Amino acid sequence: MKATWLFICCWACLLSSSTILAQEHHHDAEALGSVNFPVSCASGVQETFTRGMALLYSFEYEQAQQAFESVARKDPACAMAYWGQGMSLYHQLWSRPSRATLQQGAELSKKAKQRKSTPREQDYILALAVFYTDTEKLGHQERAAAYSKAMKGVMDRHPEDREAAVFYALSLLASEPDEDTDLHNAREAVAILTKLFDEQPTHPGIAHYIIHSCDNPKMAGMALPAARKYAAIAPASAHAVHMPSHIFARLGLWQDDIQSNLAAIRLADQMAGMHLHGAHHKIHSMNFLEYAYLQTGDDANAKMQVDGILAMRNADVDGDFQDYLQSAQSDFPMVYALERRRWNEALKLQPGVDGPAYVRSGTYWGRAIAAGHLHDAAAAQDALKHYDQMREATQKGAKPYLADGMARQRKVVAAWADYAAGKQEQAVEGLTAVADEQDKVGKGETELPAREMLADMLLDSGHAEDALTQYEISLKTDPNRFNGLAGAARAAEQLQQREKAAGYYAQLLKNCSGSQSDRPELQQAKLLAAGN
Repeated sequence: MKATWLFICCWACLLSSSTILAQEHHHDAEALGSVNFPVSCASGVQETFTRGMALLYSFEYEQAQQAFESVARKDPACAMAYWGQGMSLYHQLWSRPSRATLQQGAELSKKAKQRKSTPREQDYILALAVFYTDTEKLGHQERAAAYSKAMKGVMDRHPEDREAAVFYALSLLASEPDEDTDLHNAREAVAILTKLFDEQPTHPGIAHYIIHSCDNPKMAGMALPAARKYAAIAPASAHAVHMPSHIFARLGLWQDDIQSNLAAIRLADQMAGMHLHGAHHKIHSMNFLEYAYLQTGDDANAKMQVDGILAMRNADVDGDFQDYLQSAQSDFPMVYALERRRWNEALKLQPGVDGPAYVRSGTYWGRAIAAGHLHDAAAAQDALKHYDQMREATQKGAKPYLADGMARQRKVVAAWADYAAGKQEQAVEGLTAVADEQDKVGKGETELPAREMLADMLLDSGHAEDALTQYEISLKTDPNRFNGLAGAARAAEQLQQREKAAGYYAQLLKNCSGSQSDRPELQQAKLLAAGN
């Protein structure tokens, strides 16, 4: 299925519905989904406000901000116009706002509170104000949790207002503690949203946040119905068209993943043509595309994503996302090398000269993995040393909270450094701890699974039986990965389990149907298939 066809299909599906961007019976051909969020502002601004809400639900923050600013210009007395602008500044699942953004949000909250509003609207306004209050005293996570608590109050006081329940569910995801391996907040959120989805199947926020709630190994299957529908609910949003691929990637549905992101990139390019900042959407989709192509043995198309990202310049993206581009320019080539198991190629990669320390850390993370596979103790130790320097610099930089994630990834770096140095028991113990955590809360959708790396380590060190066990566990949390299937097949071959090896190789060949890749794993799979 071509991206163009998918895009047209999404439009056709929406246009056949009786509610496209509806505020009760309002229709809008922009196709952003159905939203019913009445406000006590001038009647002439309701349509624009509703459009802003639909954009906000799909994380099209720039366009949502513009819509709410338009409402404020047309009706300066509209309290919810300022609330909407404040909500557009709070990117709950993306990044933490800067000090300047927090100040701007506080000013918008003040304006909203100063204007006349209904009791329901006041509840929304006061809840958001909690997040923008005491920003010097309280940390981000504390204020996110306080906002979530306030939104629960809004939901409880207005049970008839389903939008309050949607916002509360999102706030649960944004305030979930890092240490919550039981995914309590995510489970509570999806319970609320699933019920609402049955009642409002074309609401963009409901489908969107179900996907985010279930973006982990334990729950991904629960979100497949929402993932199948979200792109058709809001086909005018690049983020909405991309989001289903989070679940497709979790479930190893690579062709669905690829088509989702091809369509999302098409929309992001259209946004750029309208002088909107869509480059970050494009970068995100290119990341998923590279990963999915690599799982299907389509190395040529994966390389096109690498070349495409390296051709982009800081000027191509909004200033808030320049570090995101720089990270991608470091990570894409490394992932391309590691997934193809080109260890020497990975070891030669250099970090970019631009960007903060956390941007450059990914190169050293990848170098450590490559050095471990090559048993190059000096190179692995050098990678660990530089990684620690990057983490220390991040702790002292503008975004010190990112050092927490780097601390978790350091365990992977340290494990491969131990392995390269011959400390196999210590290395296995270190990667096992990371793998156990990922089994519970998941990894990044396009990251290498720690348990698969653990299996690689065990197979390389002559423990084929243990390696096969770990590959098979990994294939449950990260199904259909090229190296997971190939690794399980190799381990089974070493154990003389020919039938099991043939099964894994057969699945690998099925996933890579039509591939022109020269990877040795595919050649071995074809040889075994021919022998049968």
